[in-house]
Parts: sequence; C-alpha cells; structure tokens
Amino acid sequence: MQKFFSNNIVALARILTFACGAYCAPAISADAYPAKPIRLVVPFAPGGGSDVVGRIVGQKLADAFRQTVVVDNRPGAASMLGTDLVAKSQADGYTLLLADLALSINPAYYVKQAPADPTKAFIGIAQVAETPYVLMVHPAVPAATIKDFIALAKAQPGKINIGSSGNGGGLHLTLELFKVKAGINLNHIPYKGGVPALNDTIAGQIQGTFIGLGGTLQFVQNGRVRALAVTSAKRTSALPEVPTLVETGYDVVVTNWYGVVTPAGTPQPVVTRLYEEIGRALTLPDVRERLTATGLEMVPQSPGRFQQFIASEVKRWAQAVKDAGMQTE
Repeated sequence: MQKFFSNNIVALARILTFACGAYCAPAISADAYPAKPIRLVVPFAPGGGSDVVGRIVGQKLADAFRQTVVVDNRPGAASMLGTDLVAKSQADGYTLLLADLALSINPAYYVKQAPADPTKAFIGIAQVAETPYVLMVHPAVPAATIKDFIALAKAQPGKINIGSSGNGGGLHLTLELFKVKAGINLNHIPYKGGVPALNDTIAGQIQGTFIGLGGTLQFVQNGRVRALAVTSAKRTSALPEVPTLVETGYDVVVTNWYGVVTPAGTPQPVVTRLYEEIGRALTLPDVRERLTATGLEMVPQSPGRFQQFIASEVKRWAQAVKDAGMQTE
C-alpha cells in the first residue's frame, strides 16, 4: 500500500511539473524577442507594391533586431495562399504577413472558399503605406485620355483585354466597378499577381491593366505604358497630370493599402515591439525616399487603429461586392 501511494505521488509530481512548464512559464518579453529568424510572407509575386514594401520593412526589421528577416513570396489564389499560411502559423511573432487590400476583399468575394476572417485570424501590427490604382494601357492603344478609352470600349464591346492580379483581388474589383460606372464591357484577364499583368501590357499581349503605383511608376515615366486615370479621391503627387476617375465623372474610389499583420494570439509585447520598430523605420529619410520614389505614400497607424481600419474595410467591400452585383466564388 505504501509503495502504491509513493508511486502515485511521484507520478502526480511529474504531471504538475509538466503543467507548470506549459502554463506557468513567464510571459514573452519584448527584450527576449526575436531569438530566431523572422519570416515575412508577401502573398504576391516579386516586383509589385507588396513586394517593394515587404522588402523595405523586412530589411529595416533585420537591421533593428540584428536578426535575419526572410521575405517569402507566396503568390496565388488572390493572395489567399500566403494569407492562409500565416493564419495557420504559430502565434509567436516569427511569421508575419505583408497584407494589402485583398485581405479585406477576399471574405466578401470568395464566400464558397471561406477564407479566414481577417478581423479574427490576425492582429494588425502597423499600416505602412497606401497608393491608388492606375489604369495603364499599352502605348499602341488609340486612347490618349480616359474619355478616349471609354469611347473606344463602347465602340468595341468585349474586345479590349484588361488584366488584374487575379479573380476577386483589389484590381479585379476596381475593374468591375469601373465597368459598371462607365457602362462598358471589358474582357477581364486574371493573372497570378499584378506584375505579370503589367508585363503582358508592356509586351502588348493585353491592352491594359489596373495596377498599384508601387514598383510600377518607372514604366509610366519611361513611356512603356500610358497612365489614363487614378482611383484615388484626389490626384496623386506621383502622377499629378493624370486625372482621377471621380473628376472624370465616374464614382470609383479605391486606395490600396499595405500593412503588417500577425496571427491572432501573438503576445502583446511582441506586437508592441514590432510596431515600434516599423514606426521607427518609417521616420528614416531613406525609407521615405524609397517609398515616395515608387509612388507610395506613408500612412503609419498603431495596432489598435489598424485593426479598426481592417474591420471597416471588410464591411465596406462586403457592401461594394453586393452593390456591384458581382458573382462570388
């Protein structure tokens, strides 16, 4: 009997020791983070706005933390492939997502695939920058202005091919809204990212594409594409001569945003530390210069405000998809 109790007491002690190790460990402190390399997932192909912002942020975090930050491009499924990867990652601050407008659009458009609810799956760390979309066309397209382009589209319904970064993405929805407002029929060509769509526009394989300015401004400046209109409420300083769709008479206002998010449940000290370092990076002259040179404008927001912004965008695009009568997937 004594041996029985002795053995069970030992077993109980082991269980309590394990439980305390699992549940009584000290909370993660900002000073202890990061202790290993960080992965920053960019859910689009290299070369676009998300990639530009991701590499700038990644490099500055690596400098600040003196730790490797790997920028991991995971394009596909209108950003859902990379987004889902991060949503299912451990909530420890070592796997981050460079999110953009698609994060808030996908739940409204891909209802059958049920992507993760961004308001529940992620914590917003910091909004970094924003940019309008631009309708860019090949120089051979016989349209010097947006009004010329709309007249051309009406004369050739369904014959003008316009690319996007993929079904359900921000570029696609902007195109669909534009078609509705302008009363035209354009043929949508989805790609696995905005850069492939732009490349085919430059090559003359398609007539044009909506795309963000990040990483693409140079192609307008060197004449390889012609910018016809921007989707911001006001003209952008990067292309002051290009009119907005609003001033042309078409109520289409879409601004793409970029920010860093982490899986829900990530310890608050880690979130705070990341926000502080990203915010510090955005004050550096070289970062400002690099973002501005690519047509991006900085709009830093704290975690709480960024989380509220994401929630408002999710609500806004759910209504926009419904109002446009778009067929969801």
